[in-house]
Amino acid sequence: MPTIAPPNSPRPKLPNGVRIYAMSDIHGCAHLLEQMFAVIDADMANSRPYRAVEVFLGDYIDRGPDSRRTLDLLIDRSRRCNTVFLKGNHEAYLTSVLEDPSRATEWFQFGGLQTLMSYGVSAAPGLGKEELSELIRELSSAMPPEHIAFLRQLRPTFTCGDFFFVHAGVRPGIPLSEQREQDLLWIREEFLQSKRRFGKYVVHGHTPVRQAELLENRANIDTGAYATGNLTLLSIQGNSMLAI
Repeated sequence: MPTIAPPNSPRPKLPNGVRIYAMSDIHGCAHLLEQMFAVIDADMANSRPYRAVEVFLGDYIDRGPDSRRTLDLLIDRSRRCNTVFLKGNHEAYLTSVLEDPSRATEWFQFGGLQTLMSYGVSAAPGLGKEELSELIRELSSAMPPEHIAFLRQLRPTFTCGDFFFVHAGVRPGIPLSEQREQDLLWIREEFLQSKRRFGKYVVHGHTPVRQAELLENRANIDTGAYATGNLTLLSIQGNSMLAI
């Protein structure tokens, strides 16, 4: 359970009474998501924070075995809890595929086939343009309307206190209010290698790490759930952070 205490700067802090639970890159691992919901529920029952916010940093779908159930769980959670859902590059890509089926072949290469199968749709190899279009129409028909609405309503970022939540990261040197969505969803090395402050403490996923990295300027909580079986939950209250 990594904890953080940045040694050379004031610790980032949430407003009094607020507790945030953050998760990223669930990637169709509905069974791990259910386990983390149980952890959150037990923690809230035990300590009863004044205001709890559950922040999900994107990449809910693809790669793992059950994207459909993952979205069902998240939508159901939103009806009972205070939730914030951010957009990941995988959600952005699926949304673009639904609008332009010619992009489906690329989507299949990074986990889209698993999402198709979770909706009961299967794809043969080597499909032509018309066959791809028919396949994506079939997927669109198989997806509940609330799933499509969920994907289209995702937001790029969320800010609370000294914390800035985003899927992939930010481009160093650019004010947080002026970041491009392409960077927020896709950036890697320029962000990951930067030691500078970003204006707020950035909590992100997108690039898998062996265990959560809680650094001085950012926290990476993508622990590759679909490959490792480890879905990390980050709990933040005041100036304390705990990764489980």
